Amino acid sequence: MFAQLLIGSLIIIVTVVVVAPTWWGLEVTLARSRHWLRRPPYGPRLTVMLCVAMLWSLLTLTLAVWVWAVALWVLGIFVAFETSVYFSLVAFTTLGFGDILIPQDWRLLGGMAAANGLLIFGLLAAMLVEAFKQVRAHALRDD
Repeated sequence: MFAQLLIGSLIIIVTVVVVAPTWWGLEVTLARSRHWLRRPPYGPRLTVMLCVAMLWSLLTLTLAVWVWAVALWVLGIFVAFETSVYFSLVAFTTLGFGDILIPQDWRLLGGMAAANGLLIFGLLAAMLVEAFKQVRAHALRDD
């Protein structure tokens, strides 16, 4: 049990190290686009900003899922790499279909992947809301 918790914690740390620069990259990109975003017409610019932020978020989530998939495959939990990717995606997004189960000796990792996914989804959602809020607030001041 403690080995699973330690390994799961290490995988979470790796996902944080991998995805943190992508959040910073999105922040830098939005900061550099601020002047462009604050010019009329606001609607199309907000749409572009939202699309970029959403695609960036999907990239970030994909990276995190790949970290889990590689870790589960390297640990030998799943023999086929595709199965490892599939399980990681299902666990990370908390879908939990149950068609592919992690071996009982490793089942704590499934919960840890889900918790990691929830945290990253929450942080990305907060970033999207904050970015949209800042641009929208400026547009409303000009109206």
